[in-house]
Amino acid sequence: MTDQVVAELRRLRDSIDNMDAALIHLLAERFKITQRVGELKAQHGLPPADPAREAQQIARLRDLAVDAKLDPEFAEKLQNFIVAEVIRHHEAIAQHHAAS
Repeated sequence: MTDQVVAELRRLRDSIDNMDAALIHLLAERFKITQRVGELKAQHGLPPADPAREAQQIARLRDLAVDAKLDPEFAEKLQNFIVAEVIRHHEAIAQHHAAS
């Protein structure tokens, strides 16, 4: 590899690292908000999962992915992964709330 190729790889990888850091921070903020949603649901006896909301979100994110030239299947898988984690948190919050 030439020095120019090495430098370009380093530049691109630095950009990827910056985006990964931004994604982690955005996910952390998102989970702070979903924690509050979980608390509200627990306080008012609502179920941890909301299938209708989840279906709306999947459809919306698939459309956004298409517009962004991202594979909508990937966007759906990512959303399903995130929602599964959120539901797990909401279930834990509900259990804690019920025990209190």
